[in-house]
Amino acid sequence: MSQKLKRRLVEADHNLPQSSKTALEESHSDSDFFDNEGESSDLTDSEADLSGSDEVDSESESDNNVSEQSEEGDETPKVLSNGSPPVLQKVDEYAEHDTSDEEDIRNTIGNVPMKWYDEYKHIGYDWDGEKIEKPAQRDQLDAFLQRIEDPEFWRTVKDPQTGKEVVLTDEDVKLIKRINAQRVPDENFTEYAPWVEWFTSEVMKTPLRKFPEHKRSFLPSKIEAKRVSRMVHALKMGWIKTNAQYKRLKAKKKDQFYMLWQTDSEAEKMRRIHDHIPAPKRFLPGHAESYNPPSEYLFDERELQRWHKQEETPWKRKLHFVPAKHGSLREVPAYARYVKERFLRCLDLYMCPRGIKLKLTIGPEALVPKLPSPKNLQPFPTYLAITYEGHTDMVRTIDTDKTGQYLVSGSDDGTVKIWEINTGRCLKTINTESVVRCVRWCPNQALSLILVASGNKVILLNPDVGDFLISAKTDTVLKESPKSDTIINERVRTTVQWAAPSEAEYGRGFRAVLTHFKEVTQVTWHGKGDYFAVIMPDGQNRSVLIGQVSKRKSQLPFTKPKGLVQSVIFHPSKPYLFVATQRHIRIYDLIGQALVKKLMSSSQWIATMDIHPGGDNLLVATYDRKVLWFDLDLSTKPYQTLRLHGTAVRAVSYHKRYPLFASCSDDKSVIVSHGMVYNDLMQNPLIVPLKRFAEHKGCNDFGVFDVRFHPLQPWVFSAGADGTIKLYCN
Repeated sequence: MSQKLKRRLVEADHNLPQSSKTALEESHSDSDFFDNEGESSDLTDSEADLSGSDEVDSESESDNNVSEQSEEGDETPKVLSNGSPPVLQKVDEYAEHDTSDEEDIRNTIGNVPMKWYDEYKHIGYDWDGEKIEKPAQRDQLDAFLQRIEDPEFWRTVKDPQTGKEVVLTDEDVKLIKRINAQRVPDENFTEYAPWVEWFTSEVMKTPLRKFPEHKRSFLPSKIEAKRVSRMVHALKMGWIKTNAQYKRLKAKKKDQFYMLWQTDSEAEKMRRIHDHIPAPKRFLPGHAESYNPPSEYLFDERELQRWHKQEETPWKRKLHFVPAKHGSLREVPAYARYVKERFLRCLDLYMCPRGIKLKLTIGPEALVPKLPSPKNLQPFPTYLAITYEGHTDMVRTIDTDKTGQYLVSGSDDGTVKIWEINTGRCLKTINTESVVRCVRWCPNQALSLILVASGNKVILLNPDVGDFLISAKTDTVLKESPKSDTIINERVRTTVQWAAPSEAEYGRGFRAVLTHFKEVTQVTWHGKGDYFAVIMPDGQNRSVLIGQVSKRKSQLPFTKPKGLVQSVIFHPSKPYLFVATQRHIRIYDLIGQALVKKLMSSSQWIATMDIHPGGDNLLVATYDRKVLWFDLDLSTKPYQTLRLHGTAVRAVSYHKRYPLFASCSDDKSVIVSHGMVYNDLMQNPLIVPLKRFAEHKGCNDFGVFDVRFHPLQPWVFSAGADGTIKLYCN
C-alpha cells in the first residue's frame, strides 16, 4: 500500500466520530483490505507517531513536505508528508483576472450629498461595512507649510468620497494633460492611421452560373455559319440594307408640303429690312359678297334707306356695300370703287404705326409656387387624440403650463378648470361667478400662478397642482403685500384696485383680486413672469394697464391710445410692447417710452396676435377671414396674407420649439401650418399649410375660440363653442 493512501486514511480516521470508528473496525476485522501485515503494522505505527508528534515539528516540516493536491481542485485540503493535519490556504479568486464589480468605489454611501456627514466623525462605509474615518483637518497655515515643503503638493488631489489626499502618478498627469489639450487619452492610439477599405466600392462582375461553360458552347454552329454567309452575300448584292441606308431612303421619299402663299404667314426675308412685320390680313369674303347671295342677306327698303342715311358716317354702316344678286358670274359688273378702296388700303398700311412687342406667355402651373411635400415637414399634428369634456357653456380660452403636464381653461359658465393633459382628467374646478374671457399661466417656473380675466376682475390664482414646494413658495410670496411709500395716482386708483381675497376665496385658490372699472377682455404675461398687461377696450384712455406682482401695483403706460385697443403682447427678449388697434399695430419701447414702428394690417378689424419665439415675425388674426404674417425686419406691410378660413379668424398661435403655427375660426376648423424662419436674413420664411381639423360643433354661429400648442410636443389644443377642448397629436 502506498504512503499517499495511508496518509489519507489517517486523516479520515481523525475526522470520524468515535461511534463511526468502532463500526468501521468491526466491519474490517476479517477483511483482507491490506496486502500484507507489514503494511498494517506500519499504519499502526504511523498513527502512534501522529498522535504523539510535537506541533512545532509538524509546523517546521509543513513548509517543505506538502502532498499533492487531489483531483477535486483547490477546495481539497493539502496534507503534509508526515501525516499532520492539513493547513488550508486562502486563494484570491480575482488574482489572475479582472472582475466586473465596481471595486474602485471605496465609499459605498452612493450618490448622496456629502454634507449629510458634516456632524459625524466618519464620512461613509467601506465594502466590509466599516466606518471610514474623516482625515485630520488642517488649517491654512498647515496647508501653506505643506505646499512649501512637500514637493508633491502640486500633484496632490483630494478624494471627495473618502476625504483622503491622493498623489497623482506621472501617467495620471500625462492623461490629464492630454484630455485638457482635447487629444486622445491613449498615447498609443494613432489618429491618422491609413484608411482600410473593408468594403470595396467597386462593382464586381460575377457570372450568373457558378459552373464553367461547356466546350461545345465556344464552337460556332454550322447552321449559324450558313446563315451568316447568306446575310453577307445579301449585303454585297444590295438585297438588304443597313439602318443608315434605310433612314436615307425614308428621308428622300418623305412628302414635303409648302404654303402656296408663303408670304401671307411668314415675314419676307429682305436684305434691307430687318425684323420685317407683315401687313395685317383682311377678312375673308362672306355670303353677302357673293354674286348670288341668299335672300336673307339682301337689303329690304328700310335697310336700304338706313344705309343711304349713313353716307356721312360710313364707319357706322353694317356693310360697306349693298349686296346684289346676279344670274351668273358673267353678269357681275366691274367694281366702281375699286381704285379708291385700293388707295385707302395702301394709305392705311402706310400710316398705321407698327412695332414689335414681346408677348410673355405664362402658364397656370408657373403661377403656383413649388412647395415641399407635407411628408417632409413632419412632425405635426395629424389626428384627434383626446377630448376634454366638463364645461356646460362655450370655452373661450385655454393655456398650458411650462412643463406641459397641466391645462387650464375658462368658460362662459363662470368656471376655471385644471386638466391633466395625458389622462384628460379634470383635477380642479374653480368658480369665478362671471364669464371667463382669458386665462394665462405664469411663464416663471418658480411660481405657480394663473391670470384669470373674469368680468371686470383679474384674479391671481394658485392652482395648487404639480410640485407642492413651488405652490407653498407662491403662497409665501403673495401672502404679505410689500409696503411702499409711493402715492398712487388718482387716475390709477380709479381704474384698478388691488385687494386681498376673503377666506372663502382664499380656499378656492385666490391670492389677489384686481377690480377694474370696465370689463377685462385679455391678460398677458411678460416673459419673466413679474409684469402682466390688462386690456379693457371700453376704457378709452385707460384701456391698457401694466401690473407688477412683486410690488402689487399697476400703472397706465398710455395717456391717450390711438384707436380701440384689441390685443397687446410683450416681446420675448426686448423691452417692446405690441399694441393692436382695429386696423394698425404699434410697437412701443417701454424703456425709451417712444413709438418704434407702426405696422399696416390692411384689414378692417384685428382679433388677436402672437409673436414668434425669435421675436422677428408677428402673426395677426383678423375678423375679415385673413391671417397676416409680418416680417418685422422686412417691411411694415404683411409679408404674407393667408386666406385659409371662410369666416372670422378667432386666434393664432406659434409653437415655442417646432416651426409650426395654427389658426382657428368660426368655420369650426383648426388649420396647422409649417412656418420655418431661417437665420439667414436673405432667405424668406417658408409657409406651408399642413393639416385642417374640423372636429368641433358650432353654437350660435361660433366655432373655435382659442388654439394653443403644447410647450414640448408637436401637439395642439383647441377650445370650441360646443363646450369641449380637443387635443390633436402626431
